Amino acid sequence: MVSHHGEGYVEVFDYGDRTGYEPISDTDRKEFHEQGFLLLRNVLTEDHRAALEAAVDRVYAEEKAKGGTTKDGTLHLLGFLERDELFGDLLTHPIAFPYMWGLAGWNIYTHHNHLDVTPPAAEPEKPYWGWHQDGYRQNSDPETMDPNLPRPMFSLKVAYVLSDLSENGRGATKVIPGSHLWNSLPRPADTSVHNPDPEGTVEITAKPGDAFIFDRRQWHSRSTNLSTITRKMLFVGYTYRWIRPLDELHIDKDGEWWANRTPVQRQLCGEGTHTANYWGINWDGYIDDEIPLRKELKQRGSLDRSVPWLR
Repeated sequence: MVSHHGEGYVEVFDYGDRTGYEPISDTDRKEFHEQGFLLLRNVLTEDHRAALEAAVDRVYAEEKAKGGTTKDGTLHLLGFLERDELFGDLLTHPIAFPYMWGLAGWNIYTHHNHLDVTPPAAEPEKPYWGWHQDGYRQNSDPETMDPNLPRPMFSLKVAYVLSDLSENGRGATKVIPGSHLWNSLPRPADTSVHNPDPEGTVEITAKPGDAFIFDRRQWHSRSTNLSTITRKMLFVGYTYRWIRPLDELHIDKDGEWWANRTPVQRQLCGEGTHTANYWGINWDGYIDDEIPLRKELKQRGSLDRSVPWLR
């Protein structure tokens, strides 16, 4: 994996022969569809993880200096990708990216991404109920009247773990495996008091360099960082190109960051040649084989007509 850093400096991270275009296994696809998430171990090499953490620390310092953090020092920065070359390269990470196109197909882009820094809690948090599904109106606009018919996935995220979240209580994400197939989750009658987590809750304990991916429908919640370790995470969401962006990117199309992006990465940043292109077709109604990710997968023999989104 190669990352350009201006003035001729190029940083190389060794991922062997992984390219980001290897099909995922049927076992992983089955587990994801059943559980709604997958924990992937050792996704980032240590030198890559350390470089990403250094980039996060720099961005955090910049945001803090201009008042972009909360009073307790927490940062939840939307649309962070263009803030560093390393972030742009995460779009097609050699190990994580196959899960994005393998589970959602080739007509995708990143509509939502956020950089999170969560320092240790200075004091106990007030009671809150943080359980939710991502997607906002995607959880009601396409709703059916049948509560047993799950809504569409629409999007998924990959979360890169940069700090040590290998023990409970460090602010890790909590999920309920299999809950992506539920359209609702019972809410306590009184959220002004501490309520126990729903039955089946799992806190995703992960080591630095791990990653996890999850269906946007997965019922999940943040948790309080009760440790002495600052939680640092990068989340990159992918959705279909015919869905509007949630975050606003501020990409300088004349700048070096954009110049260093591959055709596939530019697609993932929202580039398209015309409006029908976002729907995967040309104006004649036939598939647009020049869509960069489809073109790449086709050349590599990675399209699969047995998988609807990879046709």
